[in-house]
Amino acid sequence: MQPLSRYLPILNWGRAYDRHILTSDLLAAVIVTIMLIPQSLAYAMLAGLPPEVGLYASILPLVAYAFFGTSRTLAVGPVAVVSLMTASAVGQIAAAGSAGYLVAAIALALLSGVMLVAMGIFRLGFLANFLSHPVISGFITASGILIAAGQLRHILGVPGHGDTLPAIVMSLAGEIGNVNIATLAIGAGVLAFLFLTRKHLKRLLVASRVPGRLADMIARAAPIAAVAVTIAAAEALDLGARGVALVGAIPQGLPAFGVPALSLDLLATLVGPAFLISIVGFVESVSVAQTLAARRRQRIDPNRELIGLGAANIAAGLSSGYPVTGGFARSVVNFDAGAQTPAAGIFTAAGIALAALFLTPLLASLPQATLAATIIVAVLSLVDLGAIRRVYAYSKSDFAAMAATILVTLGWGVELGIVAGVLLSLLLHLYRTSMPHIAVVGQVPETEHYRNVERHAVLTSPEVLSIRIDESLYFANSRYLEDRIAALVAERTELKHVILMCSAVNAIDASALESLEEINHRLTEVGIGLHLSEVKGPVMDRLKATDFLRHLNGRVFLSQHEASLCLRPQ
Repeated sequence: MQPLSRYLPILNWGRAYDRHILTSDLLAAVIVTIMLIPQSLAYAMLAGLPPEVGLYASILPLVAYAFFGTSRTLAVGPVAVVSLMTASAVGQIAAAGSAGYLVAAIALALLSGVMLVAMGIFRLGFLANFLSHPVISGFITASGILIAAGQLRHILGVPGHGDTLPAIVMSLAGEIGNVNIATLAIGAGVLAFLFLTRKHLKRLLVASRVPGRLADMIARAAPIAAVAVTIAAAEALDLGARGVALVGAIPQGLPAFGVPALSLDLLATLVGPAFLISIVGFVESVSVAQTLAARRRQRIDPNRELIGLGAANIAAGLSSGYPVTGGFARSVVNFDAGAQTPAAGIFTAAGIALAALFLTPLLASLPQATLAATIIVAVLSLVDLGAIRRVYAYSKSDFAAMAATILVTLGWGVELGIVAGVLLSLLLHLYRTSMPHIAVVGQVPETEHYRNVERHAVLTSPEVLSIRIDESLYFANSRYLEDRIAALVAERTELKHVILMCSAVNAIDASALESLEEINHRLTEVGIGLHLSEVKGPVMDRLKATDFLRHLNGRVFLSQHEASLCLRPQ
């Protein structure tokens, strides 16, 4: 059973399932279902898909993740950023609302799912490390701004287009004289209601002696109240006849199970976007899962999370859905509501399925402005302008990557934005490490510690040059090391020994090894010994497998202090 439970975590938590856990999971499921129904409809609209597709993407994917995911509280489903990326990718292939558009969205989910499963099987979770936190933060902030701007047309009741911020602003500016007052009243009213309830309702309820947990549930249900009130207003005032765009008839029933006809050309076109969606979705999901798991002293396995998310996306593709991932807001709600196991996700899926079976006729009169307001309130919570200031104050290079991600995402689209951020992060990393910090060190008086001569009052000898290298050595910085040592040696006429202090060197690649051999050769020609100190075990193992140590004209010392005592004049 143990090998099988490695791939089916449900076998681990399922054995300890009892009535108490069932009660907690059911309560959490009710709360998340109430939150997820309007979110699913809204995010489907954001992705350019029919509203029911959002419900479909919130049923089987939750069940699949419950079987294969390792997080006890992660809530999987449609999210804002992935919905935007889906619209951007699929919009280049087919027109929104067409059958080809839905087929492409389904294909995107299937491709993303297969990629995630493959990455999990081959333990490639480390690929997500190439997305630095500043890049992800900048991407999410820019996406939040882009999503909110794109939804303004539904708030104003005007046609609009554009995938970039300049295009959206120009489109809205051209339609400013055609604003539908009734639509604006609904959109602005729902926006104000949702902002106020999010910020103040729970506090007011608690002040009125409502239990904290119940107050939180009521506050979380505010979007449902907005949906109910605006549907009633639309029917009572016949807002559809006044030009207010309504959701319209939503098919009643469960999604069809199966795979539509997919061409190789379509799949080839979507490979790149599917990969980006997979990586971004995985990073967002695993960050939330790790944070929540740490609060309960639980752990998740990132590589198995890849399989869990992959299974969820494959399930979405097989049930007429679109790409999904773990959502921050709904996962926090799931956690705070007391969910104990992924079974809460199965119960949530059952609630969404019941909504798809019985509640969809009630949603036909729902104003699109209500869904747009729901999206805007949700995504603006993702915009973190304070992070921009913090990153700028701490690291200018990280700020450059973050700023590039934001500007390219806003100006040229989400796919180019994330690619620009990753590429600039890698280039800046190569630039920084190509010129590593190299310090001349000396002995702190009456100690065995060695510090930078430019920062501390230390003891040195004109015959011994001790150099600390604060970076692993590889192809990008090996030539810099050669030039730096040559310059330092040229400044010292009495020099007899050079000690390379390698305490911060975690690796030496083949190019750096050739540079060390060249340094050894040059110093040998001028009668100067080359020595190494504090070489780490794995690095020494690699060096012992070569001829470098046999040709080294000096010694390898266990510590810098031992080298200094041995080589400096008595």
